[in-house]
Amino acid sequence: MTIELAQPHSPERHHSHRDVSGGWLRPAVFGAMDGLVSNFALIAGVVGAAGPGQAAVLAGFAGLAAGAFSMAAGEYTSVKSQTELMRAEIAVERRELARNPVGEQAELAELYRSRGLDAELAEQVAAGLSADPEQALRVHVREELGVDPDDLPSPYLAAASSFGAFSAGALVPLVPFLFGASGLGVAVVLSVLALFGFGAVVARLTARPWWLGGLRQLGLGVGAAAVTYGLGHLLGVTIA
Repeated sequence: MTIELAQPHSPERHHSHRDVSGGWLRPAVFGAMDGLVSNFALIAGVVGAAGPGQAAVLAGFAGLAAGAFSMAAGEYTSVKSQTELMRAEIAVERRELARNPVGEQAELAELYRSRGLDAELAEQVAAGLSADPEQALRVHVREELGVDPDDLPSPYLAAASSFGAFSAGALVPLVPFLFGASGLGVAVVLSVLALFGFGAVVARLTARPWWLGGLRQLGLGVGAAAVTYGLGHLLGVTIA
């Protein structure tokens, strides 16, 4: 007779989270959408004023280059300034921990009491964390500043993400004219599909309905291009 022994249940694995603080998602999303919408609108305006041709291609390349470098420079400066400010505040906290460790430990204990721990347990937790100065610094920075001192955003990553994403988005409405498109038709189709698709992808990343994100981005992009095309058409008629 065979006896089967019950197998112990394997411990449940802890759930994981996506990286939301690495400094790449916001500039990538903003860069791609800005590149697609702005260059689509720019090319539509030029075509509305002067018709398809070399002018649309030159405008598309100029919009891509100027926008990509501008976005990258802006993201680098923004994230660099933010990171420098965070580092300055972390340095303030480090000095305060060295100058007044007892007061900082009491502050930590009070924080945990305010979150529901009883006084004795809060004191024990604060004392345990404060025994290691570096660990104490990390805890104080996370609790007081809301940032992880070991995972600050990278300005280089933000700039590269923004540059690449803007360039990719700006290429979508430009590609048909590189192959001799005689009108806006193909560019409109490609841009509409890209707007809806990218909006849907971003919505999925942020746990929102994909169709809602796609439609919202589609409406914004097409609206901007329609207004610019109309202004370009009026300008072209006026100049003529």
